Amino acid sequence: MADGAQIEAVVFDMDGVLTDSEPLINEAAVQMFRERGVPAQPEDFLPFVGAGEDRYIGGVAEKYGVRLNLPEAKRRTYEIYLALAPEKLRAFPGAVELVRACRARGLKTALASSADLLKVRANLDRIGLPLEGWDAVVSAEDAARKKPAPDIFLAAARKLGLAPERCAAVEDAVHGVEAAKAAGMRCVAVAHSFPPSAPAAADVVRERIDQIRWTDLLGEEAS
Repeated sequence: MADGAQIEAVVFDMDGVLTDSEPLINEAAVQMFRERGVPAQPEDFLPFVGAGEDRYIGGVAEKYGVRLNLPEAKRRTYEIYLALAPEKLRAFPGAVELVRACRARGLKTALASSADLLKVRANLDRIGLPLEGWDAVVSAEDAARKKPAPDIFLAAARKLGLAPERCAAVEDAVHGVEAAKAAGMRCVAVAHSFPPSAPAAADVVRERIDQIRWTDLLGEEAS
């Protein structure tokens, strides 16, 4: 963050930050591969967390040396995921409250996710933070390059009408932290998906989203 820059918006990642959805998309992708005779393991997907579903699925396909019709594989993965979500998807404790507290404080809020809009909408509706309540929503369809490239966060800043240095990002994945910092944003990481030592490039790391303080988001000078 540039010296003296005032934070006016908070840009949230979705999977692994607001929603405990990483285990669900992992379960769905494993099932999709096994339907195709590929013995994918849950840990195979870890290097691709936060990079978008194309890379999440495509990277594992490359590991096993299989050719996939990626759009069809992704469609089937989402189909399984959406069947699991009503019973299993939850918001992390404190996540919804933090978004609402940011709005109450007068900060703009944006959602910046590498997931497709179909998944974004389903997740946000499920946790009671629908698309219509955000000042900006950016999904996989809005950026050619996915995290760790900064494009998704830069698109969020453009939609908010703010310079990136006036935005604080909340991330969980290493790729996401790298993307936020490359965009020029302050970044707070939550260790929901990785150990606290993993997102080392973040300005602040908290173990859980309900531990985030205003000084983490706004800077040490914040009251």
